[in-house]
Amino acid sequence: MKITNFLASSVAVFLGLLSFSPVLVHANPDPNAMVTQFEATGGKFEGFRRSGAKGICATGEFIGSAEGRKISTASAFSGKPIPVVVRFSVGGGNPKAADNTKTQRNLALQFNLPKNEVWQMGNISAPVFGSATPDQLMGRLQSLQPDPNTKAADPVKVKAFADANPEVLLQGKYFASQPVPASYVATNYWGVHGFGFSNAKKEKVWGKWVFEPVGGVQTLSDEEAKAKGPNFLFDDLRQRVAAGNASFNFNLEVAQAGDTLTNATVPLPDGRKKITLGVLKIVAVAPDGSGPCLNITFDPNIMPAGMEGAADPMLRARTAPYAISLGRRIVEGSKQQ
Repeated sequence: MKITNFLASSVAVFLGLLSFSPVLVHANPDPNAMVTQFEATGGKFEGFRRSGAKGICATGEFIGSAEGRKISTASAFSGKPIPVVVRFSVGGGNPKAADNTKTQRNLALQFNLPKNEVWQMGNISAPVFGSATPDQLMGRLQSLQPDPNTKAADPVKVKAFADANPEVLLQGKYFASQPVPASYVATNYWGVHGFGFSNAKKEKVWGKWVFEPVGGVQTLSDEEAKAKGPNFLFDDLRQRVAAGNASFNFNLEVAQAGDTLTNATVPLPDGRKKITLGVLKIVAVAPDGSGPCLNITFDPNIMPAGMEGAADPMLRARTAPYAISLGRRIVEGSKQQ
């Protein structure tokens, strides 16, 4: 997809998706209301992203593999160096979120491909998303909205919604079971949605991907995390990039017949075949809150020829809220640190 008149094209893509996927027409909340609900639940911090507010820009280089070229005609897999805009962040809408907690980390990417094509994606440090549908996400956010008097969510509402929608607890349980990541570049990042890859013979391979650090996953004990304090990830990233220790294998977990690709709360079963599509190396980090990632939406529906997304309602519904959030941030004056 070419980067031209981005806000308008993003909304157009979203509306187009609605037109050919009737399952979405009745399920999606109004995207403006969705963004407003994020603000009501997580707090409104003007200029910052409504999700992944605390973040930093970086740049990278991707070199696709021969395996990638076998399954897709996408130019990302040509084997030539592809420049990549990178954004690392901590989950949530608070720009002062602590780095030393068992919460989400994000790896957002934009591959700048030949002939003005781009490939955007948002990857998270859990194999599952926090809801199966936009309607379920909206309900979860509403249940977590703080009461204006107590400044806390009503536990009765929270429990009632979770009891009726147990999928919304899966991601939180995963984070609670994992140690605190030692670095942005020493944890796994999953795409959580299903994607299809097609080659020149029109053969298709479907699966879900994960970015896995070349140096392996590294974590902190509770004592180590406490000693690190709430603001260590930016400096750690700069040090590791300067030392040349910041690379990921881009791996596709290949789906088999019967696997679920249309629900982001359901991971593929363990043991699925992996194809290494290439290696992403982080080569530089922005010195401050500036950088090329500031006003990129990282919409996973923007992808090159040779790629397609599964009919996942949560995937399909991302474009419009992302564009609306960007519009609000630009008016407010975009920030990220």
